[in-house]
Amino acid sequence: MAFSSVALDALIIDDEPAFLELPLYRALKQALAASNHRFLIPAGGAEVSWDRTVFLNLTFWSAEAGTDVLCNDHIPADVVAHAAWHHVVSDRLQLAAGGGTSTPEALFFAESIASAFDLYLMGRLLDAAPDTDFITTQVPIMRDVAADAGLSDANFAALLDGVRSDPQRAFEELRAMLFEVTCALWGCRDVIDAAAVLDRYTDRRFGSLLHHYQLSNWILYARAYSASAPAGTRVVQKFDEVLRGAKDSLGWLEEKWLEAVIST
Repeated sequence: MAFSSVALDALIIDDEPAFLELPLYRALKQALAASNHRFLIPAGGAEVSWDRTVFLNLTFWSAEAGTDVLCNDHIPADVVAHAAWHHVVSDRLQLAAGGGTSTPEALFFAESIASAFDLYLMGRLLDAAPDTDFITTQVPIMRDVAADAGLSDANFAALLDGVRSDPQRAFEELRAMLFEVTCALWGCRDVIDAAAVLDRYTDRRFGSLLHHYQLSNWILYARAYSASAPAGTRVVQKFDEVLRGAKDSLGWLEEKWLEAVIST
């Protein structure tokens, strides 16, 4: 299978009309388009199966190379936003730390922001664009994960209602939890320690969704590619505290980081 390396403007973005109604998405797309981020698509109009694409991305994705493998020349709008947040967070941490952006904490911090933004998008689009592929595919997947964790359909519906009513708060609660739990898991010595960490988050508002985010991939990637850098870790911890203390952490990220990346 041969691949072609393309920029964002060579791709068809699925669901984009609905996402373009969100100014924050437009800014994220602008930031990603202006970066050096590349995408690998099958050459000659061919297609790669979803399973193979996932394998290649999870096993061989590199933050330094900044390349994602796609099944074809389509990309979901939520994936555009996800990739953009990785670029923005890496850029700002690099500037603040003068390096050290491949520490475990930096990797977890970036992924927690990008993943929690998916929940924010869900809150904004559940009513505004319920027929988008993003909503029709992700809500059932999330419901199944929550059910496996013991959450009833009624309680899951109530959970979504809370996300719908305050997407910004949902973003920060999930972001903080994902960062906190992955940092705790990183320090675990064995299965018993890890199970105890997961148990501590069972009763959090979004605790039933923990396994939706496939945290094992975060931990394994950090084990393979991260490097200890105390100065870089302190910078990440400082920004985590800033976001926890902000009235609107997503607004802070947009004003302080996203707009700064766009303007450079």
